[in-house]
Amino acid sequence: MLTGIMARVEDCLRAPTCEEMSERFFTAMGSHGATYLQTRLYRRPSAPLNSANHWAAGGVIKRIAREGWVGGAAHNYICFDCNPLLGAIRENRTRYRFSDFAPRDAREYGAYWEAFSEGGIAEGLCATSYGPGGAIASLHLGMGDSELSPEESRAIQMAGLVLTERLLEFAEPPEAPPLRLGPREREALALVAEGKTDWEVSVILGISEATARFHIDNARRKLGAVNRAQAVAKLVHQRLI
Repeated sequence: MLTGIMARVEDCLRAPTCEEMSERFFTAMGSHGATYLQTRLYRRPSAPLNSANHWAAGGVIKRIAREGWVGGAAHNYICFDCNPLLGAIRENRTRYRFSDFAPRDAREYGAYWEAFSEGGIAEGLCATSYGPGGAIASLHLGMGDSELSPEESRAIQMAGLVLTERLLEFAEPPEAPPLRLGPREREALALVAEGKTDWEVSVILGISEATARFHIDNARRKLGAVNRAQAVAKLVHQRLI
């Protein structure tokens, strides 16, 4: 099985761009029940790893998913509210299954697997390569069937590692773009990072609560963050607070 999958991956590696490599890989894995793909090339956050700064690191090369799932409530839940896969990055795992970190029969992960099911994902296979300077290339491949054999899982993951190693060689992880926040926006968001409420921010800065909220939300929009936690993570990651 490994030989056959590797032969199909060879075609993926001949693609001229990282995006096309990812698309070809997904197509090649279609016969194994692949329903979702995400490839990323990014740098490990300098701050302690959490859901928000992991997302803020960006670097998505290609994402193929059921229409409407990405960005919806279920997707946001597994990205921000419950993300046990961060443990794999902390341990520098190179290949694993989603269920290695979120057992399907564990009650606490019931909502987690329900959220994945909305995206047509019953199991996930991951391959991750680590490069110099904190560079990380990762593949998340969602599968429609949770009953993958160990042999099939290993073969797909090994092929995924070939892909992620190629992604590391093919392109440099993007540097974080410079951020331009106004002084009040930066001050207000820094206070949010300390756990202050809008009212407390307004008192400390000597402005109305509505104005404090305006500055915080303005900073969030400028940073391209989906919520305040992610906005704070972006500032921490880029060492602006």
